[in-house]
Amino acid sequence: MKRRAAMFRISFGHTIMLVIRPSGSRKGGQAAASHTGNKERAKLARTKLEIAMAEKDDHHHHDEHGSELSEMQLRVRALETVLTEKGYIDPSALDAIIEAYETKVGPHIGARVIAKAWSDPAFKRALLDNATEAVLALGIINRVGDHLIAVENTPKLHNMIVCTLCSCYPWEVLGLPPVWYKSAPYRSRAVNDPRGVLADFGVTLPADTNIRVWDSTAETRFIVLPMRPAGAEGWDEEKLASLVTRDSMIGTGFAKLPSEVA
Repeated sequence: MKRRAAMFRISFGHTIMLVIRPSGSRKGGQAAASHTGNKERAKLARTKLEIAMAEKDDHHHHDEHGSELSEMQLRVRALETVLTEKGYIDPSALDAIIEAYETKVGPHIGARVIAKAWSDPAFKRALLDNATEAVLALGIINRVGDHLIAVENTPKLHNMIVCTLCSCYPWEVLGLPPVWYKSAPYRSRAVNDPRGVLADFGVTLPADTNIRVWDSTAETRFIVLPMRPAGAEGWDEEKLASLVTRDSMIGTGFAKLPSEVA
């Protein structure tokens, strides 16, 4: 039986694609259960991705036995088993989604973009004018936000990204959002006390540097173009990319110094 692709909007504002197998006619009982099935599939995908994000960002440790699953992992495994048995989901599709966001997209993509902007004035202008089109020119397809905006840090202006509503984030160029990005304290304090939040991240700015906070939405995402550190003159794009950190593209950090990667 042919597989059918369906799009579901999950509760924290991102769209993901699942590959599912229809289990017979869409009439009668299947049609009646469609809404419930969609919610179950979305919940499972969201939970699996959130676990992957948490493990990637926090490096969770298990107890001394080192093999027991957490309560959340057990719940996800049980839900996945039930939905697989019902034919609602294809587990390999969920695994492919998680693998893609862990390995095929991520901060290394954003680092490429920043490095090119640092070394190519024409690309920098294009990025600041229309980041969506600029990254498309590099072969980067943006599937989770309709519009990407690049904002440039300068000695007089520092930009920081937040999503006050949930966790909207430019996944294709920055990868999985860190757990702290989704936390209520960051989402509220980034707006009310941005300088204090930056201090928590070890970022100290001169008193005369203005801070601008950009609120992401499901349709519009942001990426910070950090200042190029001194001492990297003559570096090629690959080497420049090694200076770019995830946090520097969120605005909660600086690019590395050349001495840190040399």
